[in-house]
Amino acid sequence: MTDENTGTDMADKDRTAHPDRTAEWDELRRTYLMDREDRPASAARGVHHVALVSSDVERTIRFYQEVLEFPLTELFENRDYVGSTHFFFDIGHENALAFFDFPGLDVGDYAEVLGGLHHLAISVEREKWERLKSKLDDLDIDYDHIHGSSIYFRGPDNERLELISDPLGEMYGSAVM
Repeated sequence: MTDENTGTDMADKDRTAHPDRTAEWDELRRTYLMDREDRPASAARGVHHVALVSSDVERTIRFYQEVLEFPLTELFENRDYVGSTHFFFDIGHENALAFFDFPGLDVGDYAEVLGGLHHLAISVEREKWERLKSKLDDLDIDYDHIHGSSIYFRGPDNERLELISDPLGEMYGSAVM
């Protein structure tokens, strides 16, 4: 990524502004990272859904269904807040992206906070990635194109999204699963 104001490569800027943590990461890998063949199976069977907050249900549906081509699969009242909508999109492999709206509550703007969402990365096949990238271009939606296979952009409530054309379980040519 490039700093819009200075044109500086953010990775280079970050390297000079922060200490070298290579030794720390090496120690964490030695302590906790197991070889694939030695790693136990996960207790989880997958992501049921990730839930984000929407300020406008219809705008969110239009963006995710029409622009990103994630079909709306269900919509009902949120059991935890009367009048709130809980709605779901299919993001493949039986995984769902869900949203809530909270009418009457001032939930504030999107912000990166500890324990909060940094970005949501969704894998799409390269052909679909190219088509979705073209749709973002046609709609003048700004994005950062990183490493040839990732585009980072903002959703309708300023949530950070990534479309990545790498297969599930890989990132930039390296296995992560």
